Amino acid sequence: MKPGKQRKKIEELPKHARRKQMSARLSKELSEKYKRRNFRIRKGDRVRIMRGKHKGKEAKVTKVLLKDYKVLLEGITYKKKDGTEKQVPISPSNLMIIELDLSDKRRVEALERKIKG
Repeated sequence: MKPGKQRKKIEELPKHARRKQMSARLSKELSEKYKRRNFRIRKGDRVRIMRGKHKGKEAKVTKVLLKDYKVLLEGITYKKKDGTEKQVPISPSNLMIIELDLSDKRRVEALERKIKG
């Protein structure tokens, strides 16, 4: 499929389907523990940037932008012309989850569902 068609498809997705697309690869330790390759990204997760200018940096997710299909990370910023700092929006496909936020019991159940099954 052409790249333009792929981008259009993502742009036209409804919110519930877009949420599923907002997933990132799990680190080797997490993938072995939970028996899955990737998982939905969420505020509070610690991630490592795998591609781009900030490659190798680790940060905490501060916001997930469903509309733009991007994630904002703590401490990953750029300086605007007027001197103010702004967070860099990063695609979840360029991230690897290294630590999951397990404060929500429904999320823990979702992770362990595949292990039990």
